Parts: sequence; C-alpha cells; structure tokens
Amino acid sequence: MREIIDRARLGDPAADCVTFDFCFESSAEVFAGHFPGQPILPGIFQVEMTRAAAEWKLGRTLAVWAVRKAKFTRPVRPGETLRLSLKLTESAGEYSAAARFSVGEQTAGETQLRLGVL
Repeated sequence: MREIIDRARLGDPAADCVTFDFCFESSAEVFAGHFPGQPILPGIFQVEMTRAAAEWKLGRTLAVWAVRKAKFTRPVRPGETLRLSLKLTESAGEYSAAARFSVGEQTAGETQLRLGVL
C-alpha cells in the first residue's frame, strides 16, 4: 500500500507546509476490484495517507495506535488530484494527526489518528 501512495504523491511540500497532493493513475493496482466499472480509491488508503504524511512531515516512522475518526464523503476517482491537509499535535510521546481530504472544492473525507514512534 505504501509504495502506491508514494508513487501517487505529487512533489514535496515546503518545510512549513502541511498540505500534500496526490494523483492515483487509473492503472494503479489500488483500483483493481474496487469497483469494476466504477473505480474508487478505498477509504483505507486515506487512513494510510494520513500516517504517511505525518511520517514525511516528522521524518520518522510511526505506527497507528488508534483510528479515532475515518469519514469518507466523496468518492475519489482515478486521475483526480486529492489534497490532504494535515494538522499534527504532540503530547507525552504520541502524535495526533488530523487530515482533511478534498478534490477541488469538494470535501472527500477526514481522518483522525493517534500515532506513536516505532
């Protein structure tokens, strides 16, 4: 899963930026079987993209300790640019990562994760 997300990432953010853009090609294996004739990005990818974005921002490997929220409000289709806006907070050695997803002006979902350092 992580390799697919890495390939879909469009560029590197500035040092102070917490926004990441992704574009999954129609040939990406993530769409195989999800759903034939109407491919959409599986919601679990948005959860994993949140963890990946937190790792890129912090420069360290993190584990998901809890999924506090995972809400998917709009299907993400192959070839669409998906924007992830990340907010990270740290307390007592663990991180809280809140991400909002959008395609253009439309909200596509949101996730909230509790993350820990491996």
